[in-house]
Amino acid sequence: MISRVSHIATHGNNYGKLMFLIGCLLALPLCMLPFYKAEVGYAGAFLIPSAISIGLSLVVFAISPPKETETVTAWQAPIARGSLPVLFAWCYAFIMGAIPFVIAGQADIQYAIFESVSGWTTTGLTVIDVTTLPRIFLFHRSFMQFCGGLGFIIMIDMLIQNKHAMNLFVAEGHKDRVMPSLRQTSRVIFLLYICFLALGVGAYIICGMGFFDAVCHTMSALSTAGFSTKAGTIGDYGSPAIELTTVVLMLIGATNVTALLLMVKGRWRQLARVSELRFMVCMMLIVVPLCAFSLFADNGMSVGESLLESLFGVVTAFTTTGYSTMDYANWPPFALGLFYLMMIAGGCMGSTAGGVKLTRLNIMLRAVWANILKSLSPNRKITALSYYTPQGKMPIDDTLVSDTLCFVTVYMIILAAGTLALTVTAKCLLFDAMFMFTSALGTVGISNGLSDANTNTPTLVVEIIGMILGRLEVFIVFIGLYSGFSTIKEAAAQRSR
Repeated sequence: MISRVSHIATHGNNYGKLMFLIGCLLALPLCMLPFYKAEVGYAGAFLIPSAISIGLSLVVFAISPPKETETVTAWQAPIARGSLPVLFAWCYAFIMGAIPFVIAGQADIQYAIFESVSGWTTTGLTVIDVTTLPRIFLFHRSFMQFCGGLGFIIMIDMLIQNKHAMNLFVAEGHKDRVMPSLRQTSRVIFLLYICFLALGVGAYIICGMGFFDAVCHTMSALSTAGFSTKAGTIGDYGSPAIELTTVVLMLIGATNVTALLLMVKGRWRQLARVSELRFMVCMMLIVVPLCAFSLFADNGMSVGESLLESLFGVVTAFTTTGYSTMDYANWPPFALGLFYLMMIAGGCMGSTAGGVKLTRLNIMLRAVWANILKSLSPNRKITALSYYTPQGKMPIDDTLVSDTLCFVTVYMIILAAGTLALTVTAKCLLFDAMFMFTSALGTVGISNGLSDANTNTPTLVVEIIGMILGRLEVFIVFIGLYSGFSTIKEAAAQRSR
């Protein structure tokens, strides 16, 4: 029996393994029931989808061939082979994560799917009244975000590994191999976040937050997600200590995991050279004082209050977490404009944050500056461009600049298309639509009123598409769909022969 399980774990179908994992994750909110026995009636809402998912995975294991016998067609590059299982895992999780809300009568199907997508993609937009939601569902929402931030492939690779594991790892958007082996990398990432989770919960409790709220908010802050147990999120606590703790957790979540490992190991000199972190610090040193001055001059806040509100707002925007301490609609236009730009910028590569990512912005700015210097230079020559990652010095060649420009261009096209779509479906002003879709595409999760319990289904669909594209970084979705259509086409062609 043990050998059979080991064989399935190593050589079993990737789809089955992902279905089994998601089934197990759906059952974990049941750990809340010993502490909140009055909610035991909701156990079936989680047991049913969990059992269905695990059962389906066993069926897939039984009917699918071992991994060694699967053929790889010529058109399938490594990224293409990994993108389809990754896209399947996320879409499957969106559906299964919504089922508990529907079974328990907490939300209609369209709102349940929206909540599930928002959770797994670490967006944080919500259409459910959290003040009436049972605690087991509050935990379910935050736990979805924590798992979505880590990624399904990391959890799979932490336990098992086969020859296709690296394809899946890269396809899910993980760029760095922290340790020599992929399994060690996955385990280190997992242990890092578990340690930060424990430290975050402890810090929140010291600051006066209850244990349950501390667990939920730490999971959401580390995954730069934004679901809260309070309607007004962090602002409902009215505690500067809790706000500063949240800022630290959001920054940890938005930092490249390899850089976090350097920090844990105490390699401060190597950490200080990382271009992305330098860019982040410079951005904060410029934007936070500008926003604070705007809040001080236009909203009449004190110097200390304006600095704290500005720090929290800027960090929650570029880390794409979406927590709030006040209504950002009340910010002055200048501060709100900076806030909007931070939402587009996003956090670091290899982190749980969304957006364009600071590395891409840094590379683009360096390339633009180099091009300007080249135009001004008499011999039109410049030195070779480079930037520092946690692994060391890396060249900025034409291919990297081209790939970066391609991603940013496609990102902005999607942003424009989604904005126009929302003006039609939600019948709102252009800026309101732009803000809302930027929040969805960047997995920020800050709503300006277009996402609530009364939002129509077409608007929810547009935002769901934005959240999925943002979390999976656009191209994985396109490549996964292409791989799926190509696989179906090939299968149909073989049957017709």
